[in-house]
Amino acid sequence: KLVKEFYMNLRIVSSPNEEFALSSSVKGQRIYLDARILASILHIPHTGLYIFEHKKWMEVEGFHPNEILSIPYPNDPNIHPNMALTTNRLSVDHRLLHHLIVHQFLPTGGGYAKLSRMQAFLMWCILSKIEFCFPLLMLKTMVRAFSQKKSVLPFGSILTKVFQHHQIQLEGEIATKLKKEDTYNKSTMNRMGWKKQEGIWTYCPKVDQMQRIAREEQEENPPWEAQEEAQPAQAQAQGTSSSTDFDRMMEFMR
Repeated sequence: KLVKEFYMNLRIVSSPNEEFALSSSVKGQRIYLDARILASILHIPHTGLYIFEHKKWMEVEGFHPNEILSIPYPNDPNIHPNMALTTNRLSVDHRLLHHLIVHQFLPTGGGYAKLSRMQAFLMWCILSKIEFCFPLLMLKTMVRAFSQKKSVLPFGSILTKVFQHHQIQLEGEIATKLKKEDTYNKSTMNRMGWKKQEGIWTYCPKVDQMQRIAREEQEENPPWEAQEEAQPAQAQAQGTSSSTDFDRMMEFMR
């Protein structure tokens, strides 16, 4: 209930030339958040790349989109900035990282058959050990959530810490337990449709998963990807497992 109230009252209060900031109110208590304040509440850094884009590639000095795309699509000689990004061509390690991003880091709901440019950028940052300002990404994700009709309300557990920091009374509120999807263990890969067969991770989606994936892949490309229609990608039967990428991912999670 309090999370819904927070998003109902959420507003952007910073001007374009100021540090990005949000304001809301819960139970009559005003809440002001910018990257520094949120980082302080959560005891996490707010350093690194201070940037967020959803519809276009990030503009970072010395960076080119092809450098990013060469990581999720290492075997594609025809990568280019305007190509449609799909997840069915990702390796098992990159699939798991994408799953973490769409469910935990930047949860906004929707389909997962396509890879957004921001998600690809984050994958590149994590695997290349490039620091980014996560509190800013969280604030931007909050804004996207309340501005979209079909979206989840993200960061419920984190907002509880924000409410406690602002001394908002939580008595009488009904706690929401973590879903099994929020805990990553050996069964996570099975839920995602992956099974290990003879030492190789193989994508074996269930019937309902296959129907969902097919439906998502047939959806129209978003405007920023519509410049060139994607060629139908062949379903990846087996996923290669890069121990280096997996180790980097596990190190990031720790």
